[in-house]
Amino acid sequence: MKKTFFLALVAIATGLSFSACCNTSCNNAECADSLTVSGLNPADFATDSTALYVLKNDAGMEVCFTNFGGRIVSIMVPDKDGNMQDVCLGHDNIADYVKYGAQGCNFGALIGRYGNRIAKGQFTLDGNTYQLPINNGPNSLHGGGPIAFHNRIWEANQKDDKIIEFTTTSPDGEDGYPGNLDVKVTYALTEDNTLIINYFANTDKPTVLNLTNHCYFNLSGDGSKDCLDEVLMLDADQFTAVDADVAVTGEVLAVEGTPFDFRTPTAIGDRINDETNEQIVNGVGYDHNWILNTNCDLTKCFGTLYDPNTGIFMEMFTDQPGVQFYAGNFLDGSFVGKKGVKYPRRSAFCFETQHYPDSPNHPEWPSTTLLPGENYMTTTMYKFSTK
Repeated sequence: MKKTFFLALVAIATGLSFSACCNTSCNNAECADSLTVSGLNPADFATDSTALYVLKNDAGMEVCFTNFGGRIVSIMVPDKDGNMQDVCLGHDNIADYVKYGAQGCNFGALIGRYGNRIAKGQFTLDGNTYQLPINNGPNSLHGGGPIAFHNRIWEANQKDDKIIEFTTTSPDGEDGYPGNLDVKVTYALTEDNTLIINYFANTDKPTVLNLTNHCYFNLSGDGSKDCLDEVLMLDADQFTAVDADVAVTGEVLAVEGTPFDFRTPTAIGDRINDETNEQIVNGVGYDHNWILNTNCDLTKCFGTLYDPNTGIFMEMFTDQPGVQFYAGNFLDGSFVGKKGVKYPRRSAFCFETQHYPDSPNHPEWPSTTLLPGENYMTTTMYKFSTK
């Protein structure tokens, strides 16, 4: 498995054996000559194992993906003047995804087996202790290993111009996790400009699982500068505290009277540098799990993001108990994105719907254990409109 994966990455990185395949709506010749609404060239994503895939609706919204990491590459939505804006960060060729992915860049990627951090990379399940790769200070982050879900080639099956399915299998013991795990993730685009992500999985041995997506949203459509004037609302009274290594401590804190209170719409930049707050210092800004008040009700909006310049408004829904709001604190201009833009600090934000970080080591929190015979199913939705 690891050898096969490594050879596939080499083939991508060196540009060997290119194929013009990209999606079900065009043939090879058409794909090679046509650009997406976002200006992406499918040929720049085409190898013998990867491609660019495009979803479109009748309203004109377009979302592009690659099966390297099951990534969202671009999201084109209209602004208040009817101009199309790309509201997520990413790269415009597969070589850059491989290059920067090796440096820990997760733009738009599917994350697993365990999104977020597991302290010291260890957990105990049914009396057995499992050791995961350490890749984030003393902790394991986003699966930990070199073949975590964001760095693998997923099987792609585009159902039509509004639904695409990505699948992968993670064998027992891969990156230290128990159980043979089968995973399917579908992205669906609706006519009301909603992007729906459905996650499915099952295992043949007790394991832990916490899947999410790591899309970096910037509703200004301009990744060359920070977007701290964007206005956020999160329906959450509490968040989980972190230590200096950004691992949860087990303590649950109230947002009341702190920079973490987004229960009313607030510009993200207003309090992000308040170093009188220990949690701001530990997270180098916002990089925390908010405990949602929506009680896993998918019909309830848990958060909104609004850009006052473009008028683009994003509503967020999930059946998960928490969301990791990460404010791009560690972007530093070293990642070259689409159109050659170097993404600076806080030029985009992530909303990773999830169970809480390090839950396997905190039995008092919602469980992330998946047992044989159980079906892991969860949904997250991002709906775009203008104000």
